[in-house]
Amino acid sequence: MLTGVPLILAVLSTFSPASAGAAVPFAPSSEAASNPVIVPTPQQQQFSGSPLSLTAVEVVAGSDTDPAAKALLLQSLQASGISNTVGATKLFLGPGTRSDIANVLGSNATPQKPEGYALKVSASGIAIGGFDAAGQYYGVQSFRQLLTGNKVAQASLVDWPAMPIRGSIEGFYGMPWNQQERLDQLAFYGDLKMNTYIYAPKDDPYHRSKWRDPYPVDKLAELKALVDESQKHHVRFTFALSPGESVCFSSQADREAAIAKMQAMYDVGVRAFSIPLDDISYTKWNCSADQTAYGTPGSGNAGKAQVSLLNYLNTNFIKTHSGTFPLQMVPTEYSDIKTSPYKQQFKANLQSDIVIMWTGTDVVPPSISNADASAIAAVWGRKVFLWDNYPVNDFGQTTGRLLMGAYDKREAGLSASLLGVVSNPMNQSSASKPAIAGVAGFSWNDTKYDANSTWLWSLNYLAKGNAELAAALQTFADLNFAAPTFGPNFWLPQSPALGKLSDAFKAAPKTADLSALKNYANSMVSGSSLIPAKLSDKIFVQDAAAWLTAEKPWGVALQKAIAAVEAARSGQQDAVQALVDASNAAVDQARAVKITDQKNTWSASATPAPKLGDGVLDVLINLLIKTASNGGENYALNSPEVKASGVEPGTSFVAKNAVDGVATTRWASNYADNAWIQVKLTQPVLLSTVNINWETACATAYKLQTSVDGVSWKDIAVDKPVCSGVQKIVVNSTTAVNYLRVQGIKRATQWGYSIFEIEAYGVPAAS
Repeated sequence: MLTGVPLILAVLSTFSPASAGAAVPFAPSSEAASNPVIVPTPQQQQFSGSPLSLTAVEVVAGSDTDPAAKALLLQSLQASGISNTVGATKLFLGPGTRSDIANVLGSNATPQKPEGYALKVSASGIAIGGFDAAGQYYGVQSFRQLLTGNKVAQASLVDWPAMPIRGSIEGFYGMPWNQQERLDQLAFYGDLKMNTYIYAPKDDPYHRSKWRDPYPVDKLAELKALVDESQKHHVRFTFALSPGESVCFSSQADREAAIAKMQAMYDVGVRAFSIPLDDISYTKWNCSADQTAYGTPGSGNAGKAQVSLLNYLNTNFIKTHSGTFPLQMVPTEYSDIKTSPYKQQFKANLQSDIVIMWTGTDVVPPSISNADASAIAAVWGRKVFLWDNYPVNDFGQTTGRLLMGAYDKREAGLSASLLGVVSNPMNQSSASKPAIAGVAGFSWNDTKYDANSTWLWSLNYLAKGNAELAAALQTFADLNFAAPTFGPNFWLPQSPALGKLSDAFKAAPKTADLSALKNYANSMVSGSSLIPAKLSDKIFVQDAAAWLTAEKPWGVALQKAIAAVEAARSGQQDAVQALVDASNAAVDQARAVKITDQKNTWSASATPAPKLGDGVLDVLINLLIKTASNGGENYALNSPEVKASGVEPGTSFVAKNAVDGVATTRWASNYADNAWIQVKLTQPVLLSTVNINWETACATAYKLQTSVDGVSWKDIAVDKPVCSGVQKIVVNSTTAVNYLRVQGIKRATQWGYSIFEIEAYGVPAAS
């Protein structure tokens, strides 16, 4: 599936700036620290008393105990230094209806819901009872989160999932995950009570372009290993077969080829199947027989053809094979909430037990409401489940980005209208874990889901409880928080924690306390080395290598800029310029870092720079430097005359926004490579530098121009255009000028050019 409104910084509600001298920039709330935080949040939980100290327990299991749950429990006890010893405190594990378990649980009985469980830890007994095998396993997962060393919190939990489908779909373009990454993900899903992994990598030819061909023996063995591992974690390995690029819908041979491929997967243990028909054209048929069978290609007839194939596979394979789950499918019209002839065919004729996936109100929706989910259920004539294109980074606006923000903007209560949620992750599997953890938390318990606490929990999970490492990861993830859509805006903001510190400085640049900002910068510098050295998840370290390399010089640049402000405040003017130069040099070093791993569509044949805190960090560094240099008058600010080639159609992003001094307003041009914006300076100036704060809709090539009269222009070449951040252009003009122009040459996106602010500095001609 092809993928591609700033929100209120609610994420900051769980952050508190560290005190002066502290090692970390964030801290969880005191409430979160008082009791264990269990993720996903249980439906019912109650803590009481002090934790129990255990050196030994006797695990009481039986033939009705889930083997995977028992194995996980024994492994967790051993890791906590608690032995399994006959005669010790009994720990009961099995079905909640078993009498010994029911007696310990008492009034907190096991819920009669699939995958539900009840758990009780008290001085009078410990029991984990599941409605089914998965419930037992999930009860053990919650018990693990109650453990701190050999101490276990006293608690009563009654819990079940709000949505029956919870997981991820490896459905991105670019380099697929490797076997090690997939195995690691399956264990992670088990920890988070996710029950679904959909195997659908776009660049696996046997899934898509060579769908008729059998998998080679070695590849089939890899898939079987994944199926076996999935079962250990109560994850359904769902095999997706995507024939739409070449299938002849009416061909019996193609129908039998699909069944043969599904049978081969069934033979290695697969019991869940999906037929994605996304990202294909329905304006043409792949064979002349379909023209005869279904008529002229188009929306309605494409729906008729697809429904015919899906119903055939459901009748002749899914319903004839024991143990299979309902057939899933991805429609060609996978987003929005509008009806169409295509969808009407599905509503009228698709067998009722086939499950439809939906990406939301758009391919990358900035939000999803209960009304949206109810509307799409009415359009398709059934509940759907959400293929959420987050944190996938396979589209142009994600170039150079890791998407590590908190999963948010999905309305509580969606469980009433959706069958579930699956995340489409990044090519970088382990860097996707914070976002996937949010999907797990929301789909399990959407009404009690807390985006911020789940996000913090996920980083602590990666750090395995190491507070220093968790703090470094929080800083790193904050710098990689932004989530773009296909348009020019983020649906998750960039660097909300740093943004809050930046806002505090902007409010009082001459007097603001810099201690928390220094802590953040120090965390950047130390964290860039600490994470690779100490994080046990080496897949994450590999995923984030370029970004971690760039984090250190960006952190140094911030440190030096802060130090320049401190030097200026203390009257050490001789030191200011050296610190400013050091900051600028570090920025240049950071921007020289390149992504070379070729994992993503945007790095397969290019080497973009990793983006960190863009639009926040670079703007802040620039502001600090200006403040240290006694501010320096901006001769473009509130220009008396601003002109432009045009404005983005249907918007109010007018030219004067680029010189109003407000970092959140912007000019957006007409959709043309040669678009321009022209500013009359507030007085004649010998320009020294010009700063341009670009939005993501930037230029791959442009030039700066100066003029005395606004008619004749002198070109100033820009060698390395910057996207999503501040570009500082050294001018050092020897003649006073009155006008400044940014002349576009080549756009980076299909949009126009978009500039938050243009600033001009120098010496007034009169002086």
